[in-house]
Amino acid sequence: MEWFSALDSFAQFFWIIAGIGSLVFTFIIITTFTGVDGGDDFDDIEDLDSGIEFQFITFKNLVGFFTIFGWIGIAGINAGFSRPVTVITAFGCGLLMMAVMAAMFYAMRKLTDSGTLDYKNAINSIGEVYLTIGANRTRMGKVSIRVQGTLRELEALSDSFTDLKSGTLIQVTDVTSNGILIVNETKKPIEPIKQETYEQLPSNTGSL
Repeated sequence: MEWFSALDSFAQFFWIIAGIGSLVFTFIIITTFTGVDGGDDFDDIEDLDSGIEFQFITFKNLVGFFTIFGWIGIAGINAGFSRPVTVITAFGCGLLMMAVMAAMFYAMRKLTDSGTLDYKNAINSIGEVYLTIGANRTRMGKVSIRVQGTLRELEALSDSFTDLKSGTLIQVTDVTSNGILIVNETKKPIEPIKQETYEQLPSNTGSL
């Protein structure tokens, strides 16, 4: 406390910001990467356009800004920078930290989203009945179908007038709100006929 009291108000300002920011920043980073409960309690402050995916102004990014702002300010004071230069340098480094954190969390969300199954992507896909599906949605069955590059077994219903037996080729026509596929019987896609080309051999026109 004696050491802190000996500092001028300008230095105390940066030390307070750096100390508080570092504690909160450390807690957020630990809970984010370890998945400990409580990390999601820090709700992001929505940007003016709440529909954008890349968010620059969030609570986590602001914490990162003030942490770097405080420590760079302390470094500037120790380096003998003038007050204006110290503030400008600290502010610029804080903004850079915000950009880095925004990009990092954006990439993490993209990785998470890429592993999430979106049943709508199965519409129009062709697969095969795995467990018999009852006619006119009387009994739920399962189909084997490739969605988002992975072969999956998903629950399905059908509006067909007859049961769709195991092995029947189907096409997904719709998806219910709770993720059940609506399928109909289909035929195997007809592959285009490959045109064969024949090389004409040269004829011998000479006489013996």
